[in-house]
Amino acid sequence: MPEFKKYAKDFGSKEFLLNYTNRRWGLTKTTKVGEVMSLIRQCQPKSFEEWHTWYFENAATNTKQPVKVTKEILTELGERLYSKLKETVIPQITEAIRTLTLEDCIEYIYQLTIYRTYDGYLTEKSVVFDNLAKVFKDVQFEESDPELDHAGDIDFIGKVGDKAFGLQIKPVTVNANLGNYDVSARMQNSFGDFQHKYGGQVFIIYSVDEKIMNKDVYDKIKTEIERLKTL
Repeated sequence: MPEFKKYAKDFGSKEFLLNYTNRRWGLTKTTKVGEVMSLIRQCQPKSFEEWHTWYFENAATNTKQPVKVTKEILTELGERLYSKLKETVIPQITEAIRTLTLEDCIEYIYQLTIYRTYDGYLTEKSVVFDNLAKVFKDVQFEESDPELDHAGDIDFIGKVGDKAFGLQIKPVTVNANLGNYDVSARMQNSFGDFQHKYGGQVFIIYSVDEKIMNKDVYDKIKTEIERLKTL
């Protein structure tokens, strides 16, 4: 295979800090920098320079009122990244390093493996059966079998006649920016395989404890149930 020249800069040991902070505050979400992969596919550039020019001529934020993306906007996002790193992330990491003990590490592995797995199991069931099942009483909710869960990232299915839609339960923190969660290409393929087999879409449920945070998912599920009943 031919070797392709890499144009992007390698930030070395700084990369994980930059990446973590950027994702935590969603600074390169489509609402901030536009649909970049869609743009580059539209452009089909023959050179980096062609792509660079095309981006600034065509990029706009993916918001209700799109804003043209400029070099000044990207600069401002970089300044926000720096501010978040210096004021929040680095102090938090410094404190964590200063106080971290061997006992913390041993206890964390134990808690993550046993306690948090159990908590997550109970939370998932509560999210579905204490919330969704009480609203959509005609839907039969079931835990997905292990093989499907592994292959399709599906935690529960909601049966509508001989069809079904899928649910992925995603625990988040109270202050989480829900738009920061990216569905990987692998997961998109898994969701597509599920829809091909069962007819219904897969919905991601963001939960804090047993409460559903993305309330708009109720309307989306209702619409999907009505669609499945017509198939």
